[in-house]
Amino acid sequence: MTDLSGARWRKSTRSGDNGGDCVEVAGNLPGIVAVRDSKDQHGAVLTFPPEAWVRFVTTVGVGFADGGR
Repeated sequence: MTDLSGARWRKSTRSGDNGGDCVEVAGNLPGIVAVRDSKDQHGAVLTFPPEAWVRFVTTVGVGFADGGR
């Protein structure tokens, strides 16, 4: 199990006031990026290698998350 005790969680500045439907990301941990549901801060956490997270965010940012349509 990954030690997340030092995680510094942040929400996107684009989250806005949408009723809490957000994810929080901790990118300060060595070798991983952790992601969790902001409404369930004690629930499940997904972890990714930093390179995979960058690829994901880049892909979503350019609009390919829907298959490029």
